[in-house]
Amino acid sequence: MNTGKTLFAQVMEFVPWTSFTRIVQRHGGDSGVRALSCAEQFRAMAFAQLTWRESLRDIEASLSANASKLYAMGFRSAVKRSTLADANESRDWRIWSDLAALLIRRARKLYASESALGIELDNAVYALDSSTIDLCLSLFAWAPFRSTKAAIKLHTLLDLRGAIPAFIHISDGKLHDVHVLDMLAFEAGAFYVMDRGYLDFGGLARLHEGEVFFVVRSKCHVNFRVVCSRPVDKTTGLRCDQTVRLGRGRSRAAFPGCLRRVRVYDEAGARSLVFLTNQFELPAITVAELYRRRWQVELFFKWIKGHLRLRAFLGRTENAVRLQVWSAICAYLLVAIAKKQLGLPQSLHQILQVISVSVFETIPLAALFAIPSAQSALPKQLLLLP
Repeated sequence: MNTGKTLFAQVMEFVPWTSFTRIVQRHGGDSGVRALSCAEQFRAMAFAQLTWRESLRDIEASLSANASKLYAMGFRSAVKRSTLADANESRDWRIWSDLAALLIRRARKLYASESALGIELDNAVYALDSSTIDLCLSLFAWAPFRSTKAAIKLHTLLDLRGAIPAFIHISDGKLHDVHVLDMLAFEAGAFYVMDRGYLDFGGLARLHEGEVFFVVRSKCHVNFRVVCSRPVDKTTGLRCDQTVRLGRGRSRAAFPGCLRRVRVYDEAGARSLVFLTNQFELPAITVAELYRRRWQVELFFKWIKGHLRLRAFLGRTENAVRLQVWSAICAYLLVAIAKKQLGLPQSLHQILQVISVSVFETIPLAALFAIPSAQSALPKQLLLLP
């Protein structure tokens, strides 16, 4: 990368702009546009995510303060908050969704060799879960969730080998998690780890018929009959490893075959957890460990909500909200791609911190994150003097 380019421009080089242009043309994003093309709009929204801008006025002021560098950052003219607001409300959010799909494919290829799972398993392992993003009902009346608040849901299928999402769907807050099973194209031979919100025996039967393995947390009211039991080492926290058949009724009709039931005691939470799976060959402790690794998807949601701008929305329409969420996902993927391609040792949080305070610097990206300089560039807590 040229040393004369700003840090922001270097990050934007990881965007497949040729493919992005085709996406914009497919959705007619730049049709009739005289100012702020879709590419500039994406740069403005990415700038907001990477630098933690909270409002349209904040974005406008920050960019205007560095007007001499805007052209080198990809802006043909100054970004006006009214123009950006109109673009967010009128331009199809699917442009950003399609771009995120491209970045997901690129990131998954880069992280395909990751072995952070910590389990000797050749199969791919995915965690499926959702997270609710709360909204104000009086401002976002199109997304009712409860009687007093609105919300949208971020449904994510996370590849646990690299913490990269393989599938993302944004829905209204009322969509039940189990319906997402009908949207997924499952990979034969892979493991899908899910919480009890996805306990639908009809959906699990379809996975089983497609030779897909699942590990799902069971609910307490599931009726079953024990076919056989296997001995377990209770010092590992295991309490039982059984082959069971569902009791009579709709559950038995939906899943007539046998399931494996593994119960483990969680000392940290002082509770018993019960898992159901259609995999009978793995050790019971590995089944429990697979579910424990599901926590990675919770950390993904925590990272997205904590380090990107999803608390204050720049528009009130459904299109503007979806566009901003997809912009946040694209920003996460760009940071992940930059980390892998440049071989940066810092965490994603540290990289985002450094970028947020250095976007207008012209130092090469890789040089900035050399270990000595990266540590000095991290924001430090101020001392409170008496």
